[in-house]
Amino acid sequence: MTEQSKSGRTGGARHGRRRKPPTRRRRAARVLLSTGAAVLVLGGAGAGYVYARLDGNLQGVDINGQLGADRPDDVDDGSLDLLVLGSDSRSGANAAYGKDEGGARSDTAMVVHVHQGHRKASVVSIPRDTLVDRPACTDEHGIAVPAAHRAMFNTAYEVGGPACAVKTVEALSGIRMDHYIEVDFTGFRHLIDELGGVEITTTRPIKDAKSHLDLAPGTHTLDGEQSLGLVRTRKSVGDGSDLGRIQLQQAFMKAFVEQVRSVGVLTDPTKLLGLADAATKAITPDSELDSVPELMSFAKGLSGIGADNVHMVTLPVEYDPVDPNRVVPLEAQSRQLWTALAKDLPIPASAVKDTATGKADGIVK
Repeated sequence: MTEQSKSGRTGGARHGRRRKPPTRRRRAARVLLSTGAAVLVLGGAGAGYVYARLDGNLQGVDINGQLGADRPDDVDDGSLDLLVLGSDSRSGANAAYGKDEGGARSDTAMVVHVHQGHRKASVVSIPRDTLVDRPACTDEHGIAVPAAHRAMFNTAYEVGGPACAVKTVEALSGIRMDHYIEVDFTGFRHLIDELGGVEITTTRPIKDAKSHLDLAPGTHTLDGEQSLGLVRTRKSVGDGSDLGRIQLQQAFMKAFVEQVRSVGVLTDPTKLLGLADAATKAITPDSELDSVPELMSFAKGLSGIGADNVHMVTLPVEYDPVDPNRVVPLEAQSRQLWTALAKDLPIPASAVKDTATGKADGIVK
């Protein structure tokens, strides 16, 4: 379809077409963002105050405006694709997590594909150390960023911001991203603390001084700082690569979703408001989701996805023969994966079999 069909789907009736609920991460967002809807019916002048407070937390990024028409075609099949990034910015409140070197990178990247019918979702984690052909793009200040061969995936965000990250994912996958959501370190930590922590069970010790993490085997309720450490740790799991960390992130997201479901936020107005406030502060969405009404409208379509209907995989990669500290996509299997999602089909097991997926399985239950 044309660029106009995309805007028709996301503008006016903008969430009508591919508005599918993303994945676990998205299901969690559904519950947290729905809190805004419940808060707004608490009544009176307070509702107006709450609305303004939550709306004021949101600052959007005009991805469509920056990328223009040079993008994959929009396919009107009832599915939805979005890019979820975790930013490793060291500026501002995030300075506690390392030196500010003048640019942020996408520490975590997940492509969420919500299948037609709003009942199932597939999530593809992209290792940040993946070597890709990064396309030329324009950053948020209108400055041209040249293309690069064999560039690390996470440098796209570093040199060009969200729009360049989206364009790199679209070039890699051949699939147009309908939405973009970014979560930063500080917002993530505050959100977990507001939730009351997330319960996980470890089968082996996890100790990483850089991630401020020291867990003995057993069941733990992780606070925000510990949760952030868990999803960032590398050296203490599997082969010490980003691939092992990805599997920890995926395991944590499952636990996070279950925790959100078990807390009962809709029966506790105080917790409801606190979670809504933390959630809207934690994210930077694209400009089509940067208001409470837009987020709530988008979130309504997410309720049909259960945790058991989310399939999480890692992009099929192998260690780079030139630099073993980097990985490169397995061309045939990656194409099989992206083609399946482009056709709104399940990811075939053969696409992710026998790839360098890391060895974090079994560390966290």
